[in-house]
Amino acid sequence: MTLPKVHVLYDEERIARRVEELAREIAAAKPVNLLVVAVLKGSFMFAADLIRALHRAGLEPQVEFIHLSSYRAGTVSSGQVAILRDVESAVDGRDVLLIDDILESGRTIVFAKDLLMARGAKRVLTAVLLEKPGKRAVHIDAEFVGFTCPDLFVVGYGMDVAHSFRQLPFVGVIQQGDDDPDLFDRS
Repeated sequence: MTLPKVHVLYDEERIARRVEELAREIAAAKPVNLLVVAVLKGSFMFAADLIRALHRAGLEPQVEFIHLSSYRAGTVSSGQVAILRDVESAVDGRDVLLIDDILESGRTIVFAKDLLMARGAKRVLTAVLLEKPGKRAVHIDAEFVGFTCPDLFVVGYGMDVAHSFRQLPFVGVIQQGDDDPDLFDRS
């Protein structure tokens, strides 16, 4: 199968600049005993770049991962969040930075934030690469936002469709034409 072309929405250089800015903003929040928790799978590239930038900004976070899913095999949130892999480190009394790729409905990040607060985190800050404010199903505002994204289905920089496109070093939109395969439901 030939994959369709992807049009660049946010290129590598723009993402790299914004990640450095976000790291400085996060450092300015003066987190104490910082634990970074990356939400898998989509945030892995953003999280890796941001964690390195946090180091350059003078922070020394510990790093953990949580794998949550509300999409399953689809492209629209099911509304139910499942823990597929949990955080192993204690969060009690710590500042936690929750990193996710995209904030749309808000269900996943609210679930994760509430979970970490219930486990005794002192403060849970959220950093997202992309935000789609018009898609919220629950009330949440991320403290640190890379870009406000148009209401498009985006891929690349860790985000996928049908397990393709995660490897792209940029965020893009799949070109839709008469010859392109229909890889996902856009309804």
